[in-house]
Amino acid sequence: MSDVSDVSLAYQGGRRIEWADRSMPVLRQIRERFAAERPLEGWRVAACMHVTTETACLIRTLQAGGASVALAASNPLSTQDDVAAALVQDDGAEVFARAGIDREGYYAHIHQVLETRPDLVLDDGCDLVNTLHSDRTDLLDTVKAGCEQTTTGVIRLHQMAREGALKFPVVAVNDTDTKHMFDNRYGTGQSTLDGIIRATNTLLAGKTIVIAGFGYCGRGLAERARGLGARVVITEIDPVKALDAALQGFAVQPMAEAAPNGDVFITVTGNRDVVNAEHLASMKDGAILANSGHFDVEIDVRALEELAVEVHHGVRPQADEYVLADGRRLVLLAEGRLVNLAAAEGHPAAVMDMSFADQALTCAWLATAHEKLTPAVHEVPREIDTEVARLKLASMSISIDLLTPEQEEYLHSWRTGS
Repeated sequence: MSDVSDVSLAYQGGRRIEWADRSMPVLRQIRERFAAERPLEGWRVAACMHVTTETACLIRTLQAGGASVALAASNPLSTQDDVAAALVQDDGAEVFARAGIDREGYYAHIHQVLETRPDLVLDDGCDLVNTLHSDRTDLLDTVKAGCEQTTTGVIRLHQMAREGALKFPVVAVNDTDTKHMFDNRYGTGQSTLDGIIRATNTLLAGKTIVIAGFGYCGRGLAERARGLGARVVITEIDPVKALDAALQGFAVQPMAEAAPNGDVFITVTGNRDVVNAEHLASMKDGAILANSGHFDVEIDVRALEELAVEVHHGVRPQADEYVLADGRRLVLLAEGRLVNLAAAEGHPAAVMDMSFADQALTCAWLATAHEKLTPAVHEVPREIDTEVARLKLASMSISIDLLTPEQEEYLHSWRTGS
C-alpha cells in the first residue's frame, strides 16, 4: 500500500530515528504510557506532516497507543527517504512520501492516506483538511476530529469555521505555549539559519538580514541573527508586533525600503507575495532569498523567473541563482519552500519533543472528548500544555516552586483583601 523511494534505506533511517529519540525524553515517556493504556485502540489516523526522524517518533508513539497510521508528506523537499522506508519496513506504517515529488504526486499521496478512511487527521498546513472538504466530502462523516500544528493552518481553519464550512472539530495544537513559543521561536530560529548557512556557507556577521514577520518565528530568527553579529531589519503589517520589534532594538521598515539594503531576506509570515516583483527588482547583487513560513508562496518565485534572463540551478545544494538583465544575481534557496527543512533538518529533536508530546496527548484526549466538541477550532486543554512543560523540566533535572495551600487559597478567593 505504501509509496516510498527505496525500502532498502530502512536500516539507515532506523538508526537516525533512534538518534532523534534520544533527544525526545518527554515523547518517550508518553509512548510508554500509551503502550500500557492503549488510548487510541482501533483508531485510524491519517497524517500529512514532514517526514522526518522526529515525526517518526510521533508515529511510533501513536502506534504504541493502538492506532494504525497512514502518513503523507506535507513538503516534498523535507521528506527523508530513509525515514519513510524505516516506518514502512520496521514499524508497519503506511507511508506515501518521496523526496522531491511534484505537486501532482503530492496531492495523490494525500488522497492515498485518506483512502484509509481515518477517524482522526493530523495536518501541517491544512491541505489534508482542505482536501477532505473539497475533494473527499464522502469521508467527512467518518472523521471524528483533527489536529493542526502550523500557524497558517490554524488561520485557514478559523476562516473555514467562520464560514460554516468546517465539518468536524479541530484542535489548534500550534497554539499551545510549549509548541508555538518554543517550537517556533527556538526551533525555527535555529533551524532556519542552519539551513541558510548550509545552503550558502555565507558569513552572517556584518550582514543585513531582513526578516518579514515578527511573530514567534520572526522573534526567534531576529534574536539568533543578532547573536551571530548580523544587522536585523524587521518588516511587519501589525503595529503591535512592529512596536515590539522596535522596542527590542531592531530596525523596522516597509519591505520596499529594506529591499535595496538587505543581504539576506527571510519570510516567516504565512502569507503570499511578501517579497514581490517590486522588491526583487531593487535588491542588490548577491542577495539571498529564503522562506521559512509557508509553502512556496511567500516569495513571488514566478515574478523572479520573469525578471531573470538566465537561471543557474544548483549553484550549491538547494541554491538557484537568478541573473537579472543588468547582471545582478539573486540567490533563491530551496525553491522558495521551507529552507529549514529542505536545506537543513528542521527543528532539533529536543524542540519537537514538546510539540509532538502536545500532539500525542491531544490525540489521546480527542479519543474520548470528540463527541462533546462542535465543528470548530478548539484549544488544547491547558493541563496538557502544563503536563508537557512539567515533563520537559523533569527531563532537564530542573525543579520549580509549588504553591502552598495558603497561596492557593489567596489566589482563588475573592474574600481575601490585599
